[in-house]
Amino acid sequence: MSASLELVKKLREMSGAPMLECKKALEEAQGDLERAFTVLRKRGQATAAKKAGRLTTEGQVGYYLHAGGKIGVIVEVNCESDFVARNEEFQQLVHDLAMQICATDPRFVRQEDVSPEVLEREREILREQTAASGKPEAVLNRMVEGKLEKFFEDTCLYEQHFIKDLSGSLTVRELINSKIAKFGENITVRRFSRFKVGEGLPKAS
Repeated sequence: MSASLELVKKLREMSGAPMLECKKALEEAQGDLERAFTVLRKRGQATAAKKAGRLTTEGQVGYYLHAGGKIGVIVEVNCESDFVARNEEFQQLVHDLAMQICATDPRFVRQEDVSPEVLEREREILREQTAASGKPEAVLNRMVEGKLEKFFEDTCLYEQHFIKDLSGSLTVRELINSKIAKFGENITVRRFSRFKVGEGLPKAS
């Protein structure tokens, strides 16, 4: 079936994917907007996986200030070419990621960046919390692993839900993957720092 221009535009707004890709996804999904969105997300993941090993030596350092300058974020986002780094949509991605970090205060870029020591300490805390339930060991293990997934969502930038996505279903990883699919280049967040006025300073006595 042929997708209407209105639906194509709506999917474009939801996903950021090119109009032609939105049209193809809607036709594949028989005009179902949510299914078409899922199709685009899967394509983005597949494209990102193919390009994951490619070097990203270009990019941009972006920043975001909030609460009258009380909170600030600096983030480095890399891509493969200066051409993409200068693209307005790439620069918007950098700004959005800085805003995400400001709002959610992640500790790590990716789940893989969580050190074994931190992971084991968190697992032990969760095990102590669930042990009081009196459930069998196998059930406790599943409960702990489920809570670890929530820990990753809270503390790892890539695993977080993108704050500008009103549906609440798009993760930062999927957002980045959609841009990889669009630009045809690998895109990675290298590092970030978040500053809050007074944070870490000793309290006045």
